[in-house]
Amino acid sequence: MCVSAGRIDGPGEPLNVPPVFASSFRTGGEHDYARNEGTPTWAALEDAVGRLEGGTATAYASGMGAVAAIVDLLPPGSRVVVPWDSYTAVRHLVAARGHTVDLQDITDTEATLSKADGAALLWLESPTNPLMDVADLPALCAADTLVAVDNTFATPLLQQPLTFGADIVMHSGSKYIGGHADLLMGLTVTADPELVDRMRALRVLSGATPGGMEAFLATRGLRTLPLRVRQAQESAGELARRLEQHPRVTRVRYPGLPGDPGHTRAAKQMSGFGAMLSFEVAGDAAAADALCAALTVVNAATSLGGVESTIERRARLAGQEHVPPSLLRLSVGCEHVEDLWADLDAALRA
Repeated sequence: MCVSAGRIDGPGEPLNVPPVFASSFRTGGEHDYARNEGTPTWAALEDAVGRLEGGTATAYASGMGAVAAIVDLLPPGSRVVVPWDSYTAVRHLVAARGHTVDLQDITDTEATLSKADGAALLWLESPTNPLMDVADLPALCAADTLVAVDNTFATPLLQQPLTFGADIVMHSGSKYIGGHADLLMGLTVTADPELVDRMRALRVLSGATPGGMEAFLATRGLRTLPLRVRQAQESAGELARRLEQHPRVTRVRYPGLPGDPGHTRAAKQMSGFGAMLSFEVAGDAAAADALCAALTVVNAATSLGGVESTIERRARLAGQEHVPPSLLRLSVGCEHVEDLWADLDAALRA
C-alpha cells in the first residue's frame, strides 16, 4: 500500500503525482484556493497515509501544526492528560493555549484511566520519547474522553491506534514518513468524519498548510517506508542486544529486548519493535557528550527517522529534567549494522 496508494489512475497520467506549485485554480473545478481545498499533491499524501492508518488523513506544515489542530479542538480552559515522558513541545503548546497540563506515567494503566476521567483530552505516545515507555493502547484508547496518539516512533506499519479505539492519530511526517531529514510535515488521521471536517477547518483558519514540494517529498519518502523500517528495525534490535552487554553501558531501553519493562505489552500491540532506542552510558553527562563527539558514522544531531542514524543527549534540552543525564537517544538508520556497531563500540571504549 505504501507504494500504490495515492496514485492517479488512467492512461497517460503521470506515474507519480507531481508537485503542484499553485495557490489559485480556475473556478469551477475541485480546487479553488490551495489553503482551502489543498492541491492534488496534498491529496496523494493524505490518501496514502489515511489508508495505512485506517482513516482520513490531513496534512499540515509541521508536526506541531498537527498537534495544534488537535489541541484547538478543545474548549477553553480544558484539562489535558499528557505522558510525563513525551515530546516537550506538546506540553508547552497545551499550556500556551490556556489549558491545564496533567502529567501522568502512562505505564500505569489504571491510574491513567482514572486521571483521564473528566479530562478533555488524553494524549498518548507509545513508545514514549525518549524513555521508550510502552502504554497499554487497547485499554487507554477506551477512555471516556478524546484520545489522541502520537504514532511517530512506531509508524503506521508497526502500530495502528485507530484499531484500538483512538480518536485521532498524529504523525510528525518529518520523521519516518519523509525519511530523509529534508522536510517539515505533520499529519493527523481519524475515522470520524466530523473530526476530519473540524481539523481541516482549523487548518484553513491557522494557515498551517504544507508546501507543494514538502508534500511531494513526503509521498516519495513513504514509498520506501517498509524497506527503511525493516532494515533500521533489524539493526536496532542487534545494536540493543550488543549495547546491553557492553561494559560502558549501564542500561538499554528498547521494547524489543525480552527484559525490557514494555516488551510483553509491545509484543501484543505492535507488529515490530521499531528502530528507536535509548541507552545510558557509564559516567555523567560529560561522558555522554564525549561519546557523541567521538562518533563518525552515527550523526550527533536532533530529530529521527531518517536513513541516517542520529544520536542525541536529550537531557541537555529544556523540559527534559526527568531524563537521566547520561541517556542517549539513538535513531537507527539504514547503514550497515557492523559499521554502526564499530562506530559505537569505538566511541564507548574511547
